[in-house]
Amino acid sequence: MRLVDATKPMFAKHETFHPRYGWFRKAYNFVAADPQIFSREDAPVRVGVGKNMVRAIRFWGIAAKLIDVGQGSSRHRTRDLVPTCLGHSLFGDSGWDRYMEDPGTLWLLHWLLLSPPCLLPVWWLAFNEFHALEFSDDHLEAVVATQLEAAAGWAAPHPSSVRKDVSALLRTYAPAERSRRIGIEDVLDCPLRELNLIGRSATTHRYRFALGAKRALPPAVLAYAALDYVARTNAGGNTVTLGRLAHEPGGPGRIFKLTEGELFAALESLVDGVDSLALTATTGSVQLSWSDEPREIGKEILDCYYGFSIPNTQVGHAVHKDEWSTVFASAKGL
Repeated sequence: MRLVDATKPMFAKHETFHPRYGWFRKAYNFVAADPQIFSREDAPVRVGVGKNMVRAIRFWGIAAKLIDVGQGSSRHRTRDLVPTCLGHSLFGDSGWDRYMEDPGTLWLLHWLLLSPPCLLPVWWLAFNEFHALEFSDDHLEAVVATQLEAAAGWAAPHPSSVRKDVSALLRTYAPAERSRRIGIEDVLDCPLRELNLIGRSATTHRYRFALGAKRALPPAVLAYAALDYVARTNAGGNTVTLGRLAHEPGGPGRIFKLTEGELFAALESLVDGVDSLALTATTGSVQLSWSDEPREIGKEILDCYYGFSIPNTQVGHAVHKDEWSTVFASAKGL
């Protein structure tokens, strides 16, 4: 997947604010109650933040694919927003995780921010096309700027916009500066830091992406990401090699920083309990195959993952009902 296919040429639309804890839920809840909330003159009063933060919350809600511009808006309703199906599934009245209590939701939001159409091309390049073992913010900024200049059909963004996007990325995922006191308020302020996807070298104190197995990443969320990816890129096929999932730009291996073997270990714990998924080895490579529409399978897997902790939730038909508790306890790392 190429940058120009996966992302939109948008830069620094977050008003220099990284996503804060609760903003994703707020974006959904406010739009569900009032489709025009973010364009109203009194939006800062209603939302309870300043004008710039109102625009930032709107941006992060759209970037995470929880809300979107409504279709069929009339001339007088062009600024209407609507919750997406994923927004309803996560934060609706009967949503999977209405109060963002499950750690898997943070991994899911990370995937949604970087999946097409991604509104953060600087972030997409950092996760998919930046290969330095250690780096500074200036190094990342310079490499990303060069790649953006080469993007076919795109006008090069202003350097200050690239700098703001790099800064937002590092404030979202990287640990706080050593000179700062880190408390619970700091963690709550930057929820995606809990994923530990960007750390610091103990010797050089430079940034580095955290490569390797992610014990906290639920296999159910990883499976959803893999199925979401093939639904966008597989052109009607029903198999994909784990090598492709691991190495292709835009794939779950790049987004979650996992190798082919780590993808296999995580997915193996889940697919045995899902009728419509299988892992098979052919000609030396392992393939993931599916026998139903990938997005439907992915949604059923998330339904069951979140439903494990919700009383009276029915298990989707893709899962062996007599094995669901074992499968999804494993998927949740229990």
